[in-house]
Amino acid sequence: MLAISTRGFLWSDVETRTLLNIWGEQDIQTALDGNFRNSHVYRDVARRLGEMGFERTPEQCRVRIKSLKRQFLLAKEGNLRNNGQYHKICKFYDAMERILSSRPQIDPQELLDSGAVGDETMDGTEEEEDTDPPQHPYLESTGECSYPETQVKLEYPPIPIPVTVGNGTTVRQTSSSQSASGPSSSRPKWPKKRHADLPMDSLMERFLEQSAEAEQSFYQLEEQRLQVEDRRREAEHARELHMLQVLGQMFSSIATRNPVATATATTAMPPARNTMESTMQPGVPMSASSHVTRGRSCHLRVRSPQSQAEWPSYHTQPQSNPVIERSFSLGTAARTGMDDILPLVKNIVPPLTSKKHKGQDGRIGIIGGCQEYTGAPYFAAISALKVGADLSHVFCTKDAAIVIKSYSPELIVHPVLDSPNAVEEIEKWLPRLHSLVVGPGLGRDDKLLKNAKEVIEKSKARDIPIVIDADGLWLVAQQPSVIQGYQKGILTPNYMEFTRLYEAMHHEPLDSSDHQRSAMELSVAMGNLTVVLKGEEDLITDGNKVILCRQEGSGRRCGGQGDLLSGSLGVLAHWAYTSSADMTKSVNPSVVAAFGACSLTRQCNRQAFHKHGRATTTTDMIQEISSAFKKLFES
Repeated sequence: MLAISTRGFLWSDVETRTLLNIWGEQDIQTALDGNFRNSHVYRDVARRLGEMGFERTPEQCRVRIKSLKRQFLLAKEGNLRNNGQYHKICKFYDAMERILSSRPQIDPQELLDSGAVGDETMDGTEEEEDTDPPQHPYLESTGECSYPETQVKLEYPPIPIPVTVGNGTTVRQTSSSQSASGPSSSRPKWPKKRHADLPMDSLMERFLEQSAEAEQSFYQLEEQRLQVEDRRREAEHARELHMLQVLGQMFSSIATRNPVATATATTAMPPARNTMESTMQPGVPMSASSHVTRGRSCHLRVRSPQSQAEWPSYHTQPQSNPVIERSFSLGTAARTGMDDILPLVKNIVPPLTSKKHKGQDGRIGIIGGCQEYTGAPYFAAISALKVGADLSHVFCTKDAAIVIKSYSPELIVHPVLDSPNAVEEIEKWLPRLHSLVVGPGLGRDDKLLKNAKEVIEKSKARDIPIVIDADGLWLVAQQPSVIQGYQKGILTPNYMEFTRLYEAMHHEPLDSSDHQRSAMELSVAMGNLTVVLKGEEDLITDGNKVILCRQEGSGRRCGGQGDLLSGSLGVLAHWAYTSSADMTKSVNPSVVAAFGACSLTRQCNRQAFHKHGRATTTTDMIQEISSAFKKLFES
């Protein structure tokens, strides 16, 4: 699920140090060196920062890094390290020095580009002089204040000048430096610099204070602009709702004044053209003439009595007024669809009987887990067991196996993912597995991604559901064909991962104004795979219809919730595909399973937050799976 991003712009010390730790990682620095198009790098930085619990946009991360680099360079250029004053200029001097010491020297032109961003400005403290003094090359390129100038007095030797007087006598006069400067004395003198005698430390401190004030002012103005934009959108939303209400009243008055036409519309209209049924029934595509906006639909169609060709021969043509077929809903379509899907999830839950044997209710495989990420595969595997799977296997690297095994004795851990014959070792277990979850804790090592790709190909041949999450989605963004067109594939991206997938498939920026349309376009481009876009409202689509999961959660977004979702989705997908078509009522089993997993995750989040508040973690949510499952699907 997407975390609710804050609108604040000020960075706390903890958040800044977390940003520096991520920015200083070797892969980030390698990607930044020699690469002028680095927007994808800062998107990755923002994603990692979000996993640490701090929601920032890539642009905010980039601006913050630029500001820190400029402060560091100012402190270093001012030679203030010797007297201990550099911490006043750059609070994170030591961290920046550690990161930048291994990189090439900072190009001042890079800081010039950041000046247009408006994150820090400097007020001029000097007045113009008649001549431009020479400045340091770096200061000329960035527009920063220069060092204090030292006045130089030029002395000229006396020069004899011959002058002829009236009697023809030549007289030689000497011209000193004072007479030489005579012509220039008529020019207006500019006032001297007011801060020429101030020490460099004072100038630098004053400059930083003014920069901080300017930055604070910029952020306050930006915050006010966003608030105005929110109010404008709310007003627009209210106007649209009012307009739809007026239309509804108008149609009601028409039906009241003309009952004959209303009766004709209900009795003479063919079943295939009953727009109310095609709009409200789940699974039936809406008419092309309908218009949907923000969860409200309005459908109008007018038939004239003269157009006999539109009416089948077995229906009576109306005799007088035109027939107005109408169907409109004020925000109830999405909720109705949610209420219709929840019973289907209850249908696919297998009953607990004494006649079952071990493994019959689900054997789930998790592909992921490396030295850096051991928690994600554990969360996915233990969630699958808590939901109702009988066995849960984790295929991870050798370094991660002991750590994951120590978390829980219930898990079956295979340390084979980085072995030379990893695919053959995992393939031996595929006949025993009912579904596969690829991505939690997988990492982005080329060898691990290659092995994961081949395992997906082998699993597709066995026709089992495949849930792809986290770093597995990174693999799909690089090579979409690995899962494209596989109807039992389910993708569970957050907003950043969804953006990466959309741009990889369509080669154009994502339109963030209409998530439902973008999700359907991505699903169709991937061959009608089921896509679960996690966010404030989880959006589920198979390219034919969109279902919104509005189960109440909380504002707490801790790392690992997506792993709980993917693990439970693996179990529910197995149950959905082994159920009969009558139980799912011809609805896509992947959609039913995805809706159940999203509802369960949100309910666990709500219950854990009620007990722990801001201290809620994924471990607390896993403890709530039993009661949440019973409340949603067994009550």
